[in-house]
Amino acid sequence: MNPSSAIWLVAEREIGSKLRSKTFLISTGILLLIALAGILIGGFTSKNPEATTVAVTSQTIAAVEALPNVEVTEVADRGEAEKLVRSEDVEAAVLPDDGPLGYTVIALMDAPGDIVSGLSVSPSVEILDPATTNPLLRYFIAIGFGLVFFMAASTFGATIAQSVVEEKQTRVVEVLLSSISARTLLAGKVIGNTVLAMAQIVALAAIATVGLIVMGQNEVLAGLGAPIIWFTVFFLFGFVLLAALYAAAASMVSRMEDIGSTTTPIMMLVMAPYFLVIFFNDNPLVLTIMSYVPFSAPVGMPMRLFVGEAQWWEPLVSLAILLASCVAAIMVGAKIYENSLLRMGTKVKLAEALRG
Repeated sequence: MNPSSAIWLVAEREIGSKLRSKTFLISTGILLLIALAGILIGGFTSKNPEATTVAVTSQTIAAVEALPNVEVTEVADRGEAEKLVRSEDVEAAVLPDDGPLGYTVIALMDAPGDIVSGLSVSPSVEILDPATTNPLLRYFIAIGFGLVFFMAASTFGATIAQSVVEEKQTRVVEVLLSSISARTLLAGKVIGNTVLAMAQIVALAAIATVGLIVMGQNEVLAGLGAPIIWFTVFFLFGFVLLAALYAAAASMVSRMEDIGSTTTPIMMLVMAPYFLVIFFNDNPLVLTIMSYVPFSAPVGMPMRLFVGEAQWWEPLVSLAILLASCVAAIMVGAKIYENSLLRMGTKVKLAEALRG
């Protein structure tokens, strides 16, 4: 059989078996619904923050109505305003005063910060090193990139590992290798699962785009456009690298219960970018290092692009490093896979798998 035809045949088998799995379809649907719900809830929250209720008199109503997101209740005098504050019908009251500003704020236990700051006279402020993005938005984008990478890579990586061990346990691999080579089988598995993982990534990107457009978050969408494209490109090659290692690690064991003993180090590599980008999303040094390390570049580089900390040439250099690492991982993974696939019984040691 032609090698290219055999590769696509194996890839179609991998894709078909996954699409026939109800568990996979349901989990993918739930993931997409969670992503859509998160975007919609975030959009509604940002567009419709809860208004602060304030009691005012005729002398202070003009100053309070000029503040954003305030619900005004006009009262006749201080006594009526205090009554509303004590009954918690309003959060605060702004009343006339003999002080320099001409009004004072009264509250039951703690004055609303937005009212106090809005009515205060602040000095002019000059920021020497302004933040490029909203810190809260930066944090949620970091979680988004990290979680999508972690979920997709771990899910489909585990799928490849289980498929390899299942074929060894049932001796199906012996039948397969009588028709095609081990490297062809490995290539088909990697390509098939890569297609599924990329389809999931593209679906998530489409949902995020549509959700942001519907919620009118055009500014956020404009800032996320290029990072999402780069994330997709980096994820493609990063997943191929991880998929080859998952398959190679799984080929070293012959029982399902032994998978963890060889794939745990790879799982740690998948988890590391998720936690690093969450805890260090505001640390330029850590993000820069992450953007050049092959296993974390799919998360680190898009984050730096989103916050505007990366030069135009940096994604290209990082991608070149990732491609070189991908080729090296495929070569090493293929050697381990080829040397371990037909060895049954006890776990094959890494040195033996590399030596053949």
